[in-house]
Amino acid sequence: MDLGLDGAVAIVTGAGRGIGLAVTRTLVAEGARVVAASRSITPALAELADSGAVETVAADLTDPEVPDRLVARALTLGQLRILVNNVGGVRPRTGGFASVTDDEWTNTFQLDALSAIRMTRAALPTMRSARRGAVVTVASVNAKLPDPAVIDYSAAKAALVNFSKSLSKEVGADGIRVNTVSPGPVATDLWLGHDGVADTIAAAGTDRAKVVAGAEASMVTGRFTKPDEVAALVAFLASDLVAGNTTGADYLIDGGLTAEL
Repeated sequence: MDLGLDGAVAIVTGAGRGIGLAVTRTLVAEGARVVAASRSITPALAELADSGAVETVAADLTDPEVPDRLVARALTLGQLRILVNNVGGVRPRTGGFASVTDDEWTNTFQLDALSAIRMTRAALPTMRSARRGAVVTVASVNAKLPDPAVIDYSAAKAALVNFSKSLSKEVGADGIRVNTVSPGPVATDLWLGHDGVADTIAAAGTDRAKVVAGAEASMVTGRFTKPDEVAALVAFLASDLVAGNTTGADYLIDGGLTAEL
């Protein structure tokens, strides 16, 4: 399907690997030009940059000065139409709530909520002037499925979904759409890589294979979501052509993990 993204300028954060890399690839395949921000420029992201459709920026999204720099970079390519807030991270709290320090709470909210809030604030003025724009933020199933093992992450993602819904009501009349995508377990390094969620939980005394099998069994599809599947949903929501009147929505992509109606 033609999503009408040919020539569109986009910013993708957390683009170096996993979902962010898949989103960048998908937008490029649809004809968009992407400013791809990542804490480090991975080989896979550098390879995309060699295609000429991606400009990479090594950036720490917890730095309040980074969003304005990314928007300025995007505007050298044309009018900014799409912002994909993807950067984030999670660390299971195997010691329980009492083990999570103030610094850990602060760091989690900086990375998993404030980074997207600041990035959106920076992008809105140019979108408002053009009376057109799509903000798609990657949240998490944990926004609606609180889990004590990721208590700070769940709270931050819930705040992010609420923020996005609230903002959608303010900027809809300006031609700007704001939506969130909430994946369940995804087959990326965040979950399955070295020191990922599976490794961290297993280190507390559980067999890693059982952790992975348990996650798979929790989904009615019996498998992890693929990064490309999340990316396709993000691209759909970024498209004015096929999702032009969709805003304030949160799309679950969790293999049937939740029982929400």
